[in-house]
Formats: sequence, C-alpha cells, structure tokens
Amino acid sequence: MKLRTFLTAIAIAVAPTFSPMAAAYDTQDTRLLRFPDIHKESVTFVYAGDIYIANIKTGKSTRLTDHIGFETFPKFSPDGKRIAFSAQYNGSRQIYVMNRDGSDLKQLTYYNDVGVMPPRGGYDYRVLDWTPDGKHIVFRANRTPYGKRVGRPYMVPADGGLEQPLAIPETGGGMLSSDGKQYVYTPIDREFRTWKRTRGGRAQDVWIYDLEHNKSTQLTTDRATDQQPTWVHDNIYYVSDRAYTLNLYKHQDGKAPVKVTNHTDFDVLWPSAGPDAIVYENGGYLYRFDDATQREEKLTINVQEIVNIPCLIAKMWLALLIRWMYPMMVSAWFLVLAESCSQYPLKMAQHAI
Repeated sequence: MKLRTFLTAIAIAVAPTFSPMAAAYDTQDTRLLRFPDIHKESVTFVYAGDIYIANIKTGKSTRLTDHIGFETFPKFSPDGKRIAFSAQYNGSRQIYVMNRDGSDLKQLTYYNDVGVMPPRGGYDYRVLDWTPDGKHIVFRANRTPYGKRVGRPYMVPADGGLEQPLAIPETGGGMLSSDGKQYVYTPIDREFRTWKRTRGGRAQDVWIYDLEHNKSTQLTTDRATDQQPTWVHDNIYYVSDRAYTLNLYKHQDGKAPVKVTNHTDFDVLWPSAGPDAIVYENGGYLYRFDDATQREEKLTINVQEIVNIPCLIAKMWLALLIRWMYPMMVSAWFLVLAESCSQYPLKMAQHAI
C-alpha cells in the first residue's frame, strides 16, 4: 500500500511539469460538422461532441462548450442571442440554454432521460425549435408509455419553469410556423436508423398540426422517406429519398414537390431553418440553402484547437499507473486527466461540478 501511495504521488507531481509545452492545430475547411443551425451570418454546430459557433463569411469558429459530456442539437433563439441545446453533464441528458458567447448557462429540464439507447435509437431530449417570441423552447422527449424510443413534443420556458407537452402524441423532427400556430413534423421518428431507400412501414411522411384547432393534415404520401421538415417564411421544405439520395425538396400544395438540391454522393442530413435560409450536413460539410435565390452554397468552416500533447502523454501514463493500482477507477480518472490537458478557454467548465 505504501508503494502504491508513493508511486501515485510521484506521477501526480511529474505530470504538470510537461504543461508549458502545447501544440495547436487548425483544420482548414473542417469536416465532420454535425447537427447545425443557422441565424443570418452565424451557424452553430457540433464538432467532436462540443458546440461551436462560426461566421459563414469568414469561416472563423469559436468553441462554446468544453466537457466530456456529449452536447448536441443546438438551436438559435429567434433573435440569435441565445442557443438552446441538449447535454449530458450529470449522468442524464437534459435541455440547457446559454448566450451565444457561451455565458450564462441555465439548465431547463430535470426529468430523467430514458438512459442509453443503441445508436439506431438516437437520443432523448432533442431540441427542435423556439417559439416565435423567444419565450419557450420546443424539444422532443421520450416520455410515452409504449416505448422508450418514441417521443412527443414539449415546451419549456427559456428562462426556467415547468415544461408542458403539446397536443401532438408523437413526433420525429418538427418546427413551428412563423406565427407559432402550426407545427410541421413527421409522426414517425427514424432519423438515426441506417436504412437506405426503405419503402416499408417506417418510411416517414410530413404532416401539419394546427395547434389552435387540434387538427392534423398529411402533406406527403410518397412511399419513400420524407423527413426533417422546416419552415422558411411561408415555404415548407423537407428531405426525401424519392430519387434514392436524400435531397432537399420544397413543398407545393396540390402539386409535386420541387427538388431544390441535387447531391448525388452523400445524403442531405439534419436540415435546420433560420430566418431566411436552411443549413444542412452533406458529406461532413455544412451547406446553406437560400430561400430567396433557391440556391445552395458550401460553407467553409475552420476549427482551431490547442492541445497540450506532452501533458496528455504524461497523464495517460498516470492513468495506466492508476489502472494497475486501482482497476475500478480507470475510466473516470482517464477522462478527468485527459480533459485537463486542453488549453482552450473553458467557458462552461464551472457548470459540470
């Protein structure tokens, strides 16, 4: 026991001596950007499990969160000043909100999530939208009595308070109209499934729910998948694989939808609408589709990171030493030690305690 204590003391003393040495890397035209949202000239997205914000003209990005918990589904408020997102900080995924610079973090929900699901099950607590007045956040929560992968929409006050369910019994992706009186959505949620070009019973269709009169209307009836509907002004868009690759389509009442993107190598994934444009993933890059011009453009986003490499190596050695001495502690110790080697400003580190 004395030997273990002595070795542990040495390892902890030696590791910080490597700290002054750091290495930076700056990826140009970064890929693997996920779950984006857009507000005018700003986009927010997830990269390596953290939330970033970037200017679409300069490509310069700033990391807003830094935590070992996975943060995802960021959504700008209508005025672009705040970002709602989902995060797993204390063992349970919940809804949070922060200012666009990462400050003033607030937890909004406290009801336990359904726990870990297989990848095809996706995640509980998915942020979907804000109400037009910016007072409430709409999110999908897996709170149904007949399946932990099935969710319905809820609203929670953005400044804190009790969440309330909407009248809609089930939802996948969805978004409110500009007046907040209607909700466009898919009753079936299948975004995380890996099926391609399915024409089976889980192929989604787009519906509209009238929140004032509690009536629903089906918009699409194609055998293919129509999913992730968005609203820009009075136009409804969704992605469909009716031509075998998921592309963005514009809905037309009583007419065939108009295909507005023509990607052939990769699917259009996770479209999200801002005041006048849609942002989406394709092949790991982000694209912006302009509602006025009906054209898309690829965004060039640059992610910069700084990592203390010698510190990381030393502390990995320390973690292995701890594993030898205290096998049950290895996972938690390694994560804490590795994270401590990051030299990036931690704008949200204090909330994790």
